[in-house]
Amino acid sequence: MSKGAAAAGVKDGKKKGSIFIIDCSKPVEDKIMEIASLEKFLQERIKVGGKAGALGDSVTVTRDKNKITVTADSTFSKRYLKYLTKKYLKKSVVRDWLRVIASNKDRNVYELRYFNISDQEGE
Repeated sequence: MSKGAAAAGVKDGKKKGSIFIIDCSKPVEDKIMEIASLEKFLQERIKVGGKAGALGDSVTVTRDKNKITVTADSTFSKRYLKYLTKKYLKKSVVRDWLRVIASNKDRNVYELRYFNISDQEGE
Protein backbone atom coordinates (compact mmCIF):
# COMPACT_ATOMS: atom_id res chain seq x y z
CA MET A 1 0.00 0.00 0.00
CA SER A 2 2.80 2.40 0.72
CA LYS A 3 4.19 2.05 -2.80
CA GLY A 4 0.88 3.00 -4.38
CA ALA A 5 0.42 5.98 -2.08
CA ALA A 6 3.97 7.18 -2.72
CA ALA A 7 3.59 6.84 -6.49
CA ALA A 8 0.28 8.73 -6.43
CA GLY A 9 1.87 11.50 -4.38
CA VAL A 10 4.66 11.93 -6.91
CA LYS A 11 2.20 12.21 -9.80
CA ASP A 12 0.03 14.79 -8.08
CA GLY A 13 2.94 16.86 -6.80
CA LYS A 14 4.72 17.27 -10.12
CA LYS A 15 3.00 18.80 -13.12
CA LYS A 16 4.47 18.49 -16.55
CA GLY A 17 4.04 21.88 -18.15
CA SER A 18 5.27 23.08 -21.49
CA ILE A 19 5.82 26.49 -23.05
CA PHE A 20 5.99 26.94 -26.81
CA ILE A 21 6.67 30.16 -28.72
CA ILE A 22 5.77 31.03 -32.31
CA ASP A 23 8.02 33.80 -33.63
CA CYS A 24 6.16 35.74 -36.33
CA SER A 25 8.50 38.74 -36.50
CA LYS A 26 9.41 38.64 -40.21
CA PRO A 27 5.88 38.37 -41.71
CA VAL A 28 4.41 40.83 -39.19
CA GLU A 29 7.09 43.44 -39.93
CA ASP A 30 6.41 43.04 -43.65
CA LYS A 31 2.66 43.35 -42.93
CA ILE A 32 1.84 40.04 -44.62
CA MET A 33 -0.14 38.73 -41.66
CA GLU A 34 -1.69 39.99 -38.45
CA ILE A 35 -0.55 38.35 -35.25
CA ALA A 36 -3.90 38.98 -33.53
CA SER A 37 -5.71 36.79 -36.05
CA LEU A 38 -3.25 33.91 -35.45
CA GLU A 39 -3.78 34.23 -31.70
CA LYS A 40 -7.56 34.11 -32.14
CA PHE A 41 -7.25 31.14 -34.53
CA LEU A 42 -5.20 29.18 -32.00
CA GLN A 43 -7.61 29.97 -29.17
CA GLU A 44 -10.53 28.72 -31.25
CA ARG A 45 -8.85 25.60 -32.65
CA ILE A 46 -6.70 24.11 -29.87
CA LYS A 47 -8.43 21.02 -28.54
CA VAL A 48 -8.42 20.24 -24.83
CA GLY A 49 -10.20 17.08 -23.79
CA GLY A 50 -11.49 16.53 -27.32
CA LYS A 51 -13.26 19.89 -27.52
CA ALA A 52 -11.99 22.76 -29.65
CA GLY A 53 -11.99 26.23 -28.10
CA ALA A 54 -12.51 25.03 -24.53
CA LEU A 55 -9.04 25.92 -23.24
CA GLY A 56 -10.00 26.47 -19.63
CA ASP A 57 -7.12 26.86 -17.20
CA SER A 58 -4.94 24.15 -18.74
CA VAL A 59 -3.82 26.04 -21.89
CA THR A 60 -3.20 29.77 -22.32
CA VAL A 61 -2.39 31.64 -25.53
CA THR A 62 -0.78 35.07 -25.15
CA ARG A 63 0.73 37.59 -27.55
CA ASP A 64 3.81 39.80 -27.13
CA LYS A 65 4.44 42.13 -30.08
CA ASN A 66 5.70 39.61 -32.68
CA LYS A 67 5.55 36.40 -30.65
CA ILE A 68 2.75 34.11 -29.53
CA THR A 69 3.29 32.04 -26.40
CA VAL A 70 1.30 28.87 -25.75
CA THR A 71 1.55 27.61 -22.17
CA ALA A 72 0.10 24.23 -21.22
CA ASP A 73 -0.15 22.77 -17.72
CA SER A 74 -0.61 19.23 -19.01
CA THR A 75 1.19 17.44 -21.81
CA PHE A 76 0.95 19.31 -25.10
CA SER A 77 2.39 18.33 -28.47
CA LYS A 78 4.73 20.71 -30.24
CA ARG A 79 3.85 18.97 -33.51
CA TYR A 80 0.15 19.83 -32.96
CA LEU A 81 1.06 23.51 -32.64
CA LYS A 82 2.99 23.33 -35.93
CA TYR A 83 -0.01 21.64 -37.57
CA LEU A 84 -2.37 24.40 -36.44
CA THR A 85 0.05 27.14 -37.53
CA LYS A 86 0.35 25.60 -41.00
CA LYS A 87 -3.44 25.34 -41.16
CA TYR A 88 -3.72 29.05 -40.34
CA LEU A 89 -1.18 29.95 -43.05
CA LYS A 90 -3.15 27.93 -45.60
CA LYS A 91 -6.40 29.62 -44.55
CA SER A 92 -4.76 33.05 -44.86
CA VAL A 93 -3.37 32.18 -48.33
CA VAL A 94 0.24 32.81 -47.32
CA ARG A 95 1.29 29.16 -47.10
CA ASP A 96 2.97 29.47 -50.52
CA TRP A 97 5.45 32.05 -49.17
CA LEU A 98 5.92 31.11 -45.51
CA ARG A 99 7.01 27.97 -43.71
CA VAL A 100 7.12 26.91 -40.08
CA ILE A 101 10.60 25.96 -38.86
CA ALA A 102 11.86 24.91 -35.45
CA SER A 103 14.52 27.28 -34.17
CA ASN A 104 18.14 26.13 -33.94
CA LYS A 105 18.71 28.09 -30.74
CA ASP A 106 15.78 26.93 -28.61
CA ARG A 107 13.86 23.73 -29.15
CA ASN A 108 10.55 25.16 -27.90
CA VAL A 109 10.44 27.94 -30.51
CA TYR A 110 8.92 27.87 -33.99
CA GLU A 111 9.76 30.57 -36.53
CA LEU A 112 7.82 31.68 -39.57
CA ARG A 113 10.30 32.15 -42.40
CA TYR A 114 10.10 32.83 -46.11
CA PHE A 115 10.89 30.15 -48.66
CA ASN A 116 14.25 30.74 -50.39
CA ILE A 117 13.26 31.18 -54.02
CA SER A 118 16.11 31.75 -56.43
CA ASP A 119 15.44 33.78 -59.56
CA GLN A 120 15.18 31.56 -62.60
CA GLU A 121 16.03 33.81 -65.50
CA GLY A 122 16.68 30.92 -67.90
CA GLU A 123 12.97 30.32 -68.52
